Amino acid sequence: MSRDTIVAKRYAKALFEVALQQQQVLEVEQELRAVVSGLTGDQEIIKFIVSPNISDEAKQNVLHASLDGKVSEPVLRTVLLLIERGRVELLQDLLNDYVKIEGDSLGIADARVYSTYALNEEEKEAVAREFGGRVNKKIRIENIVDPALLGGLKVAIGDTIYDGSLAGKLERLEQSFNRRVQ
Repeated sequence: MSRDTIVAKRYAKALFEVALQQQQVLEVEQELRAVVSGLTGDQEIIKFIVSPNISDEAKQNVLHASLDGKVSEPVLRTVLLLIERGRVELLQDLLNDYVKIEGDSLGIADARVYSTYALNEEEKEAVAREFGGRVNKKIRIENIVDPALLGGLKVAIGDTIYDGSLAGKLERLEQSFNRRVQ
């Protein structure tokens, strides 16, 4: 495990503990997602943040002015602290670790559900119920449309993949035939 990974986990744990005390765990996650998306999604912002020609104080002032009143105090302070300590590159890892800590604490798991078409809310709820029972957690669904599946679903929860797609079944059938032929 790299030093940066350990540091990101420490920041995530500290942020989670503050959010838990303030009863803002889910809100902090949403705010953190928005900040990460905003700061890492625009090349000009990235150049500004990583530029050695701009002082950390100037970066903090700009971000404070941009985020103040739009995100909670814990999220704002965390972002400013990362800039002050020259660790802004940890922001994505911090978000990932925060979501994992949050999920473990609240019994929530994120699932990426791959399907050939966009699932409606009723279908998402059915998938969440089915797989929530399997992993004994409340499931949050992120639906990803993948026409290559041909049909069915592929569900990824953490490191486990449940492949009920037609493409996956055909691949397993082909492997079975190949084993028998050899």
